[in-house]
Amino acid sequence: MVYQKTESQHRNDIIDICKRVHSNGWVASNDGNISIRIGPNAVLCTPTGMSKGYLRTDQLVKVDMDGNKLEGELEASSEVKIHLDVYKNKKGINSAVHAHPPYATAYAVAGIPLDQCVIPEIIVSLGSIPLTKYGTPSTQEIPESIRKYLPDHNAFLLENHGAFTIGNDVHQAYYRMESMELFAKISLLAKTLGNVNTISEENVQKIMDMRSNWIKDEGGYAGCRIDGKFIGSAGNGSGAGVNTVAGQNSGNNGSGSSYSPDGSGNNDAAVNGDDVITIRKSELVDMISKIVANIVNKK
Repeated sequence: MVYQKTESQHRNDIIDICKRVHSNGWVASNDGNISIRIGPNAVLCTPTGMSKGYLRTDQLVKVDMDGNKLEGELEASSEVKIHLDVYKNKKGINSAVHAHPPYATAYAVAGIPLDQCVIPEIIVSLGSIPLTKYGTPSTQEIPESIRKYLPDHNAFLLENHGAFTIGNDVHQAYYRMESMELFAKISLLAKTLGNVNTISEENVQKIMDMRSNWIKDEGGYAGCRIDGKFIGSAGNGSGAGVNTVAGQNSGNNGSGSSYSPDGSGNNDAAVNGDDVITIRKSELVDMISKIVANIVNKK
């Protein structure tokens, strides 16, 4: 359990991760924030207005679970409320990392979730990475947009903002950020080559069956997407099974992303068992172009 460490060790851990995200180029200037829950009502976090690459352990701030300062000369990051909301709403989570890794943040700005079944390691470790609805920084809007995804996810793209990962300890939260950023980079490079090849449903299910033997989730597990369908491992605690349609809207329509086939924020069609077909705008344009070309060629 993370509480078994001393406060001094927790402070050193935060500074270690601060230096890593800074050296990776995931933050600039005063960007980003990191925290560790060190007790039932105590959280250590990075201060506002300070570069993460040059922080000292004595500059960290201790707050209670309502954000009131307990110790520290500086003020806590205004976005610590995101971290606190996660700690209150997801069991087993004791640390959070928020940064702006360029590739993952590019997907967040483009309004595209990282949810396809592409890389076995990502399927096992993260599953899908949702795009949360845009929220004004330093307000409750961001915590509220993340909260509905908490049961099934540990990594999040914050629309037009950045990336956020959580874990049992700060190193797990950091490594999840590292995995997400590499996944985003590989996905973007594959797109520039002209194709993102998803793994077949049969092989994804094999991966998820193995995953269920390796990882015991305290919450759920959202699986990943193949075309318009979300594939989840049977008996994973989230109620998702193979061929489950979650229908996350991957376009940026101003409403953020939600697991709804029609992008409306509800999932009535999936619940009622109606047939649902989802298609990307680019795929529709390509399909129509081919149909028109065939008609023209036949004349």
